[in-house]
Amino acid sequence: MTRDDALAEFAARMGWQEATWVTVAGDASNRRYMRLTRPEGETAILMDAPPDRGEDVRPFIRIAEYLCAQGLSAPRILHRDTEAGMLLIEDLGDDLFARVLTEQPALENSLYSAATDVLLSLHARPAPTDLAPYDLPLMADMAALAHDWYATGLGRADAEARTRLHSAMRDALAPLDGLDAVLIQRDYHAENLLWMPQRDGLARVGLLDFQDAMRGHRAYDLVSLLQDARRDVPVATEAAMIARYLDGWGGDAAAFTAAYRALGAQRNLRIIGVFARLCLRDGKPHYLDFLPRVWTYLMRDLDTPELAALRATVTDLLPPPDSGAIDRLRAQCSSM
Repeated sequence: MTRDDALAEFAARMGWQEATWVTVAGDASNRRYMRLTRPEGETAILMDAPPDRGEDVRPFIRIAEYLCAQGLSAPRILHRDTEAGMLLIEDLGDDLFARVLTEQPALENSLYSAATDVLLSLHARPAPTDLAPYDLPLMADMAALAHDWYATGLGRADAEARTRLHSAMRDALAPLDGLDAVLIQRDYHAENLLWMPQRDGLARVGLLDFQDAMRGHRAYDLVSLLQDARRDVPVATEAAMIARYLDGWGGDAAAFTAAYRALGAQRNLRIIGVFARLCLRDGKPHYLDFLPRVWTYLMRDLDTPELAALRATVTDLLPPPDSGAIDRLRAQCSSM
């Protein structure tokens, strides 16, 4: 039986045998999403997460149920076959922040304010105790992906260079070690947020792609939101949302701002490595198009005295993603 046959059998078993199917999304992972529409118009989303390709739906289920219990708009799980990696989930619609803002740019402040308020609410509650920590050693490892895939793809692989980058990142993050332990979704940005103004309050923000959630610093998801690899977020919007978060939280503004910049540097180094890997290993070259924007965010984060050592290391070891560098990576793109 093919994977598509198995999916059709699952849908039929759940009472959706007469539904029409349309693929609505794939992502950087091996998951696929299809919208099923019954003859009377009812819809649901079928998530295909094949276990033989490293996917596991259990984290998605666990975090979705937690978020729903907090009154937030994650998709409700309608039916599941965890062993087969198949879920039928609530359809929250197509109005991604990125799409809405393209059509209605005047809503930028409203949407980003709502998304910031969701973080404030979520961070006021204890994180689930079974979440793994996104701690200093792991964050440094993730930042080193910029060497492992980006620099290596450009012919700059060097064990000593990787050690230098890893060490500099750890030093930059050291003041954060042990601070805060909130749930971080880790991919909280305009392509994973849905605008649902028909709902009330915080529920107006639909949440997607949170299955990799961990316990981490409260600034992390705000960085993810405001330093979006896929769209330009105005500097004024970034500053306004940081101020909004600080006003709502009431914590140490200077420490938070320093953490935001250090975590921004870490996240953007990780993204540079991951996007290079998606091209070189996985045959997805379009992610390279985002690298100049991510590099701009990285340089902005590093433009602070506290991160001077990390900036010197980064600029010494990593060439900027100019057109020549991107073309060299693209030429090596996997055909898998």
